[in-house]
Amino acid sequence: MSLADQERLTVSIEILESRGPSLGRPHVETVKGSEFPNMKEFRTQAGGDPLRTFFAFDPRRTAILLIGGDKTGDDRFYDHMIPAADQLYRMYLQELRKEGLI
Repeated sequence: MSLADQERLTVSIEILESRGPSLGRPHVETVKGSEFPNMKEFRTQAGGDPLRTFFAFDPRRTAILLIGGDKTGDDRFYDHMIPAADQLYRMYLQELRKEGLI
């Protein structure tokens, strides 16, 4: 990822951090097909192509960034990314439970 794209992604993350769960369209979209109804993605323009970053707000309302990538040219992007994001979030929640944080 280029430095310019990293900077754009950082700006997106900062917007998410400042607005929290109230951040909506056009920055954030709910992911259809996830086992978690709170699974979201935000889009960051990077070199003309939107990078998609999957995240969820945990039970403590903390945004957890899970996985991301460039969908350009990948017709099965969501087929791969949604299960991966779900698995990462499931593992994260298990760890919170194990530590007694939720």
